[in-house]
Amino acid sequence: MTAVAPSITELDAIARRLRLDSIKMIAAANSGHPGGSLSAADIVTALYFGGVLKHDPKRPDWPDRDRFILSKGHGVPVLYAALAERGYFPTSELKTLRQVDSRLQGHPVQGLTPGIEASTGSLGQGLSIGIGHAIAGRLDGKHYRTYVLLGDGECQEGQVWEAVMAAGNYELDTLIAIVDNNRYQLDGPVEEINSIQPLADKFRAFKWHTLEVDGHDIGAVLDALHQARAHEGRPTCIIAHTVKGKGVTFMENNNEFHGKSPNADQLAVALGQLDG
Repeated sequence: MTAVAPSITELDAIARRLRLDSIKMIAAANSGHPGGSLSAADIVTALYFGGVLKHDPKRPDWPDRDRFILSKGHGVPVLYAALAERGYFPTSELKTLRQVDSRLQGHPVQGLTPGIEASTGSLGQGLSIGIGHAIAGRLDGKHYRTYVLLGDGECQEGQVWEAVMAAGNYELDTLIAIVDNNRYQLDGPVEEINSIQPLADKFRAFKWHTLEVDGHDIGAVLDALHQARAHEGRPTCIIAHTVKGKGVTFMENNNEFHGKSPNADQLAVALGQLDG
């Protein structure tokens, strides 16, 4: 169940720990996606530690829980870090990221890891899965909410826009999409590869209540999430403007670290900055 939310200062400290754990995990595996994990840390912190998500680590399959779907599945290290800190599994498991027989694979696997609601990684599918949860809740008379975190490069996928259209038409007001708008994808800047702008206007055109926030201002993210919870009659999209690699200076806006582990020297610098 949700507990009393920590202060913004405490939430900032939690986000810093999630970044530290993400970098340590990726370095131990010598494989993973640091850039998108770091950019999403404040969003994940707001959801799991800010009194937003209704959930119970002791009952991951509780029928009335809120659902969180990480559609940008490559960013899963930061989600694993949050789930471990919330008590879904021991923090000692974090060091097993991407190992054979580990419960913490490189992309989320439903049924393998406690707290994972959907197997994702093939980009573009998470919002459709979220629509299924939202419609099922409506049919079952449940009042849980479904949160879906998308990448901005992922929003080039056609399935995303089919889902956006369907959610607006079905007036799924228990569905909240959050776009981690860090402006980069695997091959480079989103704007240069296939621009998705004007993103907010597009969501509004498809009948979504749409908000834009600084994705590293946890207070602003929480305000937007509370607005989304209170809004009726339409799904909500929160466009969170973020920095890829946030918190580690040599990774920030450096797409080299989209899917690259830091070496030993880089790891020491990164941990020093995050610990500081």
